[in-house]
Amino acid sequence: MQILVTGSNGQLGREIRKLSLENDLHKFTFIDFEDIDLTDAEKVEFFFQANQPDIILHCAAYTAVDKAEQERELALEMNASVPGHLAKICQRTGAKLVHISTDYVFDGKNHTPYLESDHPDPQSSYGVSKLRGEEEILKQNAQGLIIRTSWLYSEYGVNFVKTIHKKAREMKELRVVNDQIGSPTYACDLASTILQILPEIQNQNSMEIFHYSNEGVASWYDFAQAIVEISGIQCKVIPIETSELKQIAKRPFYSVLNKTKIKNRFDIAIPYWRDSLEKCLNIIHQD
Repeated sequence: MQILVTGSNGQLGREIRKLSLENDLHKFTFIDFEDIDLTDAEKVEFFFQANQPDIILHCAAYTAVDKAEQERELALEMNASVPGHLAKICQRTGAKLVHISTDYVFDGKNHTPYLESDHPDPQSSYGVSKLRGEEEILKQNAQGLIIRTSWLYSEYGVNFVKTIHKKAREMKELRVVNDQIGSPTYACDLASTILQILPEIQNQNSMEIFHYSNEGVASWYDFAQAIVEISGIQCKVIPIETSELKQIAKRPFYSVLNKTKIKNRFDIAIPYWRDSLEKCLNIIHQD
């Protein structure tokens, strides 16, 4: 199959690129904004005519949660208009679409893990833009998967794990919120799952929503504490409440995702978050 991956320089895109080197069953094409402006519909149409992918793994997104409060239109263009246009192309050409969405489409008021069927109610401009993206895709009647994930990290780019790992080596104390609960997700695990289920994606005859994160539950404080402990860094992590931070965008206080559907449908095992964190930190320590 011909697989097109957008957002190839992002965390998930880079993990897919790394794993694709071990996969000789499919031909992969990786693009990012320096290759093609996805907001330019004419250029995107021309690119698809030239390349004719069987599956699009759409990993590109606007992910600056706080900045999105001031850049609502840009966030909507990237997170709603672009995936909607890709879905339209897929519907016309028969290509399958895999779109990455987020736990931020929920309000965070649940006390049990969110099901795919639970009513979304985003509390931030970023969350609104991602939900709009899902809606635009579903409107086009394309075929494939929308995968909601949470707290994504990797050895690449800027993310919570790399930030805490760096700050913990520079400071004696770190203050991290303990009243936001979710599930960390190692981008490599998500990438591996996507590549594993490519044949099933090719057989999709509708657009379905699935949830994926690593197993287990943690607060950001728990997550930071684990990073420090596993790395063997002498730094005290102090739990604080969200109200003590000056965050522009509202975060969901509880955004654990129920993963029963994706595990049962595709017969996959999902690693525990702390085990995956150790793997990622081992790679970071080698760099």
